Amino acid sequence: MPIVKCEECGRGFNLQEDQYGKVKCKCGAILRAPSVGGVEGQKETAGAAMSDMDAVKHLKAAYEALKQEVAMVIVGQDKVVEEILIAVFSKGHCLLEGVPGLAKTLMISTLAKCLDLSFKRIQFTPDLMPSDITGTEVIQDDKTTGERVFRFIKGPIFCNICLADEINRTPPKTQAALLEAMQEKSVTVAGTQHKLALPFFVLATQNPLEQEGTYPLPEAQLDRFLFKIFVDYPSDAEELEIMKRVTTPNKVTIKPVLNGEQISLLQEIVMRVPVADHVYHYAKKIVRSTRPAMGEAPDFIKNWINWGAGPRASLNLILAGKARAILNGQFHVSCEDIEAVAPSVLRHRIACNFTAQAEGITTDKVIEKLLQSVPKTEKLSAAAAAS
Repeated sequence: MPIVKCEECGRGFNLQEDQYGKVKCKCGAILRAPSVGGVEGQKETAGAAMSDMDAVKHLKAAYEALKQEVAMVIVGQDKVVEEILIAVFSKGHCLLEGVPGLAKTLMISTLAKCLDLSFKRIQFTPDLMPSDITGTEVIQDDKTTGERVFRFIKGPIFCNICLADEINRTPPKTQAALLEAMQEKSVTVAGTQHKLALPFFVLATQNPLEQEGTYPLPEAQLDRFLFKIFVDYPSDAEELEIMKRVTTPNKVTIKPVLNGEQISLLQEIVMRVPVADHVYHYAKKIVRSTRPAMGEAPDFIKNWINWGAGPRASLNLILAGKARAILNGQFHVSCEDIEAVAPSVLRHRIACNFTAQAEGITTDKVIEKLLQSVPKTEKLSAAAAAS
């Protein structure tokens, strides 16, 4: 996308053709259609811009195809599927929470087939050890020299999509075995670092009903997940369709839509989606307003919240907003994109206090009220810039 320079102050902006003459610079000048000398590297970027636009169209088409393939197996849950795909193209991990029997595991395995990625499922249990996830070293005899040597046997974490099923059923020391893999995309065993194949995602599930014999994830590990997604019950019509599908012998063949190399390429395209300053300020305002100690926090945040979201929430709002915009065929991020992904980004990063719990206030209700209190206007960026 060409960079248009303001004729008055020289600031650069990424604009679509239909925005020329309509958008104002911060100095007040109207940004007009670029001349030959008004675009930086116009000849060099023309081909790249065209390829980026083609990639956006390709990603939107792939997204529609992915939804169709998943719908052949999974009935409904459109929002859940959308948010998982947003996380995939944002290089993020997801935590899915829902009661048993809502096809969380089936949804993830079906998605892995659609993406033509390697998939492994780890059933988290109280006796699971970290080496059961990462792998371990074993002693073997070298037939050539007759000496005994250590050989590393890879664990199930070495895959593209790792399903951590019922992640809260294993002790913290085993839960922590995922931390390095999620953050660094590597595993260290006996002082040796082993790189994971890219792309790599952890999609974890947990059951909100049974709390006996469970180990809630620490806040530091929850923060590693881009999204916490609630999987709800199906509607009346969807439940009837599920009954008809599952109780008949019909077999469905899932066709791969994207492979790992294509996903990595599209992830880079998502990173290049432009974001306007007022959208950055909107996302920043949302996150900073969740912190009770901050001056800009509303009174209900100070009354209901123990602690707010950290800087990783700000980053994830922008990244998820970029992915959502491009999946919908947009070439820039809007405040509506940030608002749409905010509940799943924030619900596991803020904690309600006893006052909120006594009043029946949940984190989702707090986020809903917060989004209503933060304006989605360019005045927000002007006020922030002046302060």
